[in-house]
Amino acid sequence: MATVSTPYVGRFAPSPTGLLHAGSLVAALASWLDARAHGGRWLVRIEDVDTPRCVPGAAEAILGQLAACGLLPDEPPLWQSTRGTAYRQALDTLVAGGLAYPCACSRREIEAVWTARGALPGRHGELPYPGTCRHGLHGRPARAWRLRLSDDAIVHWHDRRLGEQTQDVAAAVGDFVLLRADGLWAYQLAVVVDDAAQGIT
Repeated sequence: MATVSTPYVGRFAPSPTGLLHAGSLVAALASWLDARAHGGRWLVRIEDVDTPRCVPGAAEAILGQLAACGLLPDEPPLWQSTRGTAYRQALDTLVAGGLAYPCACSRREIEAVWTARGALPGRHGELPYPGTCRHGLHGRPARAWRLRLSDDAIVHWHDRRLGEQTQDVAAAVGDFVLLRADGLWAYQLAVVVDDAAQGIT
C-alpha cells in the first residue's frame, strides 16, 4: 500500500510589536519559498496574544509590507487575539486529563528556590520551574496554569541545517506556563493549538 504524505503547510507568524525588519522579511520570504518548493500552502498568523507588547496598527502594516513584497497568504490571516475560546478548550482538556495544574509562584519566588539550591540562570537567563505547586497550592491563590511534564519529557527532531536535535524539556524548562498570571494566554499554548488547527506541517 502506498504511503500518503501530508500536504505541506507552512506559516509566517509575526508578533505586531512594530514593523518587520529586514531579517523578518527574509524569514517570511524563506518560509514562502519553502512552501512553494514543496507544492504546499503558505499561511500568515498574527501572533497578537501578548497584547501589552502589541503596537496599534502594526499588524495591518506588517500585512501591507508582506503584500508589497508579493508575499500573499493562501488563506486569510489568523489572529491569535480572536482564539481565546480555542485556547480555553485546550486548557480545559489538559486540566481534565491531569496534564495541567494551577501555580501560585511568582518569578521572584522561583528564583529564590534556585538561589537557595545554588543554581545560576541558564543561557537565556531563565531557570526551569522547580515544581513547587505540582502537588497543590498549599493555601495560596493560583496565579497561572502550568503544563505537567513527565520526568522523561525528551523531544527529538530533525533540523535540516543542524541535523538531529534533542532537548530534555523537563530539565531545561520544567513545567511551563499555559495561562499567565496577568490572564493572557502563553505563547507555548497558543502556538501549538493554532498550528494544529491550521494543519501546519
